Amino acid sequence: MIVCVAVVGHQNNPLYLQSFTEADDAIKLHHIVHCSLDVIDERVNNPKRSAPTLNETFLGLLYPTENYKVYGYLTNTKVKFIMVTTDLDVKDADARNFFRKFHAAYVDAVSNPFHVPGKKIASRSFGARVSTIVKSFGSGTIG
Repeated sequence: MIVCVAVVGHQNNPLYLQSFTEADDAIKLHHIVHCSLDVIDERVNNPKRSAPTLNETFLGLLYPTENYKVYGYLTNTKVKFIMVTTDLDVKDADARNFFRKFHAAYVDAVSNPFHVPGKKIASRSFGARVSTIVKSFGSGTIG
């Protein structure tokens, strides 16, 4: 089960962060998302990366915690998508499919002429679309 998703800008500014648990876990999940930015920077700026992995947008499992697993995705414009899940056996194919749908929803949201680039995403339709994608995660019918 996905407990939190986030979109973080290229300057590590939060553009969208939504937790799907009780309010007392929200701060903990925000902290986990913030900590994952260091792992993403470490992976992206690693000079030992081989050529096939340089163009890979799916970063895979960033790090596990005691109760959660954190996955990451990096767009060509250096916008980061982060997913925090309680599932211990998430398949990479499922995570890739989730991030592909999440990225498509993000592109649609920022393509809105009323959206100001670099500002938080306040679109209700984006939030509803993300909730739908999150609810269908792991059921094989993401979208």
